Amino acid sequence: MWRNVGAVILGLIVGMVVNMLILQVNSLVFPLPEGVDPTDYDALKAAMSTQPALAWVGVIAAHLGQAFVGGWVAARTGASRPVLLALIVGVLSLAGGVANAVLLSTPAWTWIEMPLYLVVAWLAGKQVERSRAGAGS
Repeated sequence: MWRNVGAVILGLIVGMVVNMLILQVNSLVFPLPEGVDPTDYDALKAAMSTQPALAWVGVIAAHLGQAFVGGWVAARTGASRPVLLALIVGVLSLAGGVANAVLLSTPAWTWIEMPLYLVVAWLAGKQVERSRAGAGS
């Protein structure tokens, strides 16, 4: 059990690192306006409303990357039930995504990504499950 708990925690950490790396690259392509403090939610919210729609593609990639990679790491390092471990990471990533979307008042169309957190986490878990089944035969 403790190995599975540690796997979920590790998956969350690795997933968050992936998220931050993709967001950093995205901010190089679509920088925030000069002087915006990214730790000030009101300023960030106002600045993000001026970003082009294409900038949101990187944000969505970061979120889905977090759920997939984090889910894969949890599934791969856990002792059992890889799909469940990946889905736990997906659910926790989804909770963070919903909280951020509410806090930042993201465009309505970005809510389309929310169920995809669970889909990509599930795919990551299934991939690990299949590779374990293939290794055992």
